[in-house]
Amino acid sequence: MIPARRTLAVLSCVSLTALVGCSTLPSNTDPQVIGTFVPHERAEDAIVEPRTDSDPDLLIRDFYSAAAIPAGNYAAARTFLASDIANTWDPTNTVLVVDSIDLVTSKMEDGALEYSVRGNIIGRLADGGAYVPDNSRIEATVRLRQFDGQWRITDLPTGAVIERTELRNRYRPQSLYFYDVTQRMLVADRRWLYTGRDSIAAELVTLLLQGPSSDIAPAISSLVPKDATFLGLNEGVYEFSGMSGMSQEERLKFAAQLVWTLNNAEVASTVRATIDGSPMVDGMEEMTIDDFAEFNPEVAAQSVAKLYAVNDGSLLDVASDGPVELSGPAGQIHDIQSADISDEGVVAAVRKRSKDESQLSMGEIGQEFGDSVTGSTLARPTFEVGGQVAWTVVDGEHVVRVTRSPATGELSTSEVDTSALDAIDGEISVIRLSITGARIAMIIDGSIYTGVVARATSGERRIVNVHQVGPELTGSALSVEWQADGSLLVGTSSSNSPVWRVEQDGSAATTLPTGNITAPVVAVAASPSTLYVTDAHALLQLPAGGSESSYWREVDGLRGVRSSPIIPR
Repeated sequence: MIPARRTLAVLSCVSLTALVGCSTLPSNTDPQVIGTFVPHERAEDAIVEPRTDSDPDLLIRDFYSAAAIPAGNYAAARTFLASDIANTWDPTNTVLVVDSIDLVTSKMEDGALEYSVRGNIIGRLADGGAYVPDNSRIEATVRLRQFDGQWRITDLPTGAVIERTELRNRYRPQSLYFYDVTQRMLVADRRWLYTGRDSIAAELVTLLLQGPSSDIAPAISSLVPKDATFLGLNEGVYEFSGMSGMSQEERLKFAAQLVWTLNNAEVASTVRATIDGSPMVDGMEEMTIDDFAEFNPEVAAQSVAKLYAVNDGSLLDVASDGPVELSGPAGQIHDIQSADISDEGVVAAVRKRSKDESQLSMGEIGQEFGDSVTGSTLARPTFEVGGQVAWTVVDGEHVVRVTRSPATGELSTSEVDTSALDAIDGEISVIRLSITGARIAMIIDGSIYTGVVARATSGERRIVNVHQVGPELTGSALSVEWQADGSLLVGTSSSNSPVWRVEQDGSAATTLPTGNITAPVVAVAASPSTLYVTDAHALLQLPAGGSESSYWREVDGLRGVRSSPIIPR
């Protein structure tokens, strides 16, 4: 039995002086042996310096802007410091991202000034540029004194603090690609990389060899030996060593990682790579994403999605000529509360058996369904990759896997380890597995959380590395779904902002066009081309790529009908 989740502790103020770690961001582009980055700055980075006769509060603000420039071991930021601490200040301990910086004068004596620096921590940049959401406070003390008539900082905590706007201005998110534990699918690992360099190729490759971020690592399988080394980019060839022990299959799979990472970062569309002077993959001196189409991490974004809907207890196929009930036994069921459908044509449906009991049923479209777990409430099911295993939540507390045998249709159940959620108070109302199955999104007491799915054996699963994302939505979230690009589509009870987009790593949450939506938004779905929401009146749609119009349109055949959308994946 999974223990009851404990009440979430109130976040206390965090002093920067207490923060320790080893989070550094590579800031060069020159080809180097792994781990030996040398900064390569652009001209505009080199001229950032204190303004003459700057007021002390403005100097501090300029210092924090300069702290977003890691080039030259934060050389720009060090020009704001007194000479005795310029060389001893350590900004690499941690990189905190705050919404904004608030300065308050706290003391003036003996010609020195002391400021209290405050702000809301929204995240931090971990090792390799991985963004980790946070929701706490900082309060630090910064002291200044005049030298030759100019204010300089004489005392401050270790670690760098940057504002959200500086993160957006100075860094760019890029995706590294690693394999899931089955080594069949590429999983995106988002990193924020400093843009003040001529090229990011060497950094991307180096980070790829260093492996996944700590958050996603439990869901990742490693291919590369520990002594693997990136020697550099020589006349357009990516040169590696320390990989002689890898099989041809392993080399091919690593090549797919390399090519997809560089291609999607718009670094190179054609890649030449060698191991100890020989082509990385036999017979492939030049490689493109077409050579590794079977590992395409964007396959979902390029597929044509079919739309289904649950309406008045029935499961409908929303075809171009209008919605129709499914054929076979599935079309004879009229007590469905929620459902999911896999690409393999398997349906998992929550059925209302009585006033106080719901039950999960599963089966292929056109065949008889089998019955599984029951509870007072069951969350809408969500499928793992392969379409034969569905997750649900029983009574808001227990996350359960229901596995279907493709050969016999027999159903078996197992419980997911959710001990990582013990400190979060509230019921789990929604769970959605990502397209790769490596991540999970949850709504707990109206707030959005993401986690990573770890597995020790084929039947054991654990939810780990849980973070709240989109704190702006706290208490209002009602529905959530993964989009093809890894972001989250969220429906809320807010009349002012009923639909949101939350970035995969939690680095930002933005409102989508409100138009004619009437809250609450109780269901959402996303295909590569279209967003769907169910508001207080009907099922609505909007082009996913943006539209000049902010108005959502009703789905043909379901006008005026409040249906819940389903996109198989």
